[in-house]
Amino acid sequence: MSARRAVGIDVGGTKIAAARITMEGAVEATTVAPTPARDRDQALAAIEAAASAVIDDDVVAIGVGMAGLVDVRSGVLLSAPNLVWRNLSVSEGLGMKFELPVTVDNDATAAAWAESRLGASRGYEDSLFVGVGTGIGGGIVAGGALLRGAHGLAGEIGHIIVEPGGPLCGCGNRGCWEQVAGGSAIARAGRRAVTDEPGSTIARLAGGDPRRATGELVTEAARDGDAAALVIVTTVARRIGEGIAGLVNVLDPEIVVVGGGVGESEDLLMGPLRDAYLASVEGVDVRPEVAIVPALLGNDAGAIGAALLALEAVPA
Repeated sequence: MSARRAVGIDVGGTKIAAARITMEGAVEATTVAPTPARDRDQALAAIEAAASAVIDDDVVAIGVGMAGLVDVRSGVLLSAPNLVWRNLSVSEGLGMKFELPVTVDNDATAAAWAESRLGASRGYEDSLFVGVGTGIGGGIVAGGALLRGAHGLAGEIGHIIVEPGGPLCGCGNRGCWEQVAGGSAIARAGRRAVTDEPGSTIARLAGGDPRRATGELVTEAARDGDAAALVIVTTVARRIGEGIAGLVNVLDPEIVVVGGGVGESEDLLMGPLRDAYLASVEGVDVRPEVAIVPALLGNDAGAIGAALLALEAVPA
């Protein structure tokens, strides 16, 4: 039992991260490569190459986590809001190449399972994972099991419309939660600040070029105490907290785990996020306390969760 391994692959919009994982969640080998976001065939080849880089003879399964709507039964990525891929069959090609069982899941669902089994929500029966990166993804654990919904598509929390007519989202709608509370919102506000606040640290770090104002750059400026950057990150943190309050109203979890860039910027964002949650959740004076905590597994959560789900699908 202890010799069983799986390869977990986290396929994002900018990078593909693969890891070889033990049943206990120990990471034994990793690799990272850029995502060929515009080419389906190159994407599949890059996923296979990532698996090849970490696989060994003890690996009994491969798990893949992908950002988008995934048919977990067929292993097909139906659509990905921040990528151009549609109906991308992942499990068939990997299974044929490596002659191993392959599971494919949503990346945030995989991360939610990793945090539930081994991370910040371990020991809790009912938890919500909110992954904030360029967009926002989610995973729900209810009664100790993943909540998948009638069609396996539950957890797409980033695409709740919170600002009708707001910024255009990759899913085709306007004003989705991830467009006002994700990394893209920080970057968009940062680009405006370069033009509107030429004396700001954001503008200095960007060299006066709005195109260089990434979310990471704005966060760096906020850590330096830049007033414009602090307004941006505090506003986004507030929008995240408001959204979490709505989800807590619906799901009533014991704990909310926040991963991605927000979890890594706990010093800047978690305080205003929690304050906004408390100001927005229903019945704050009578509701049992819901812990809102940063993720423990960091950027490895998606790959770890994908590997664990793959291992659990293979009989011992």
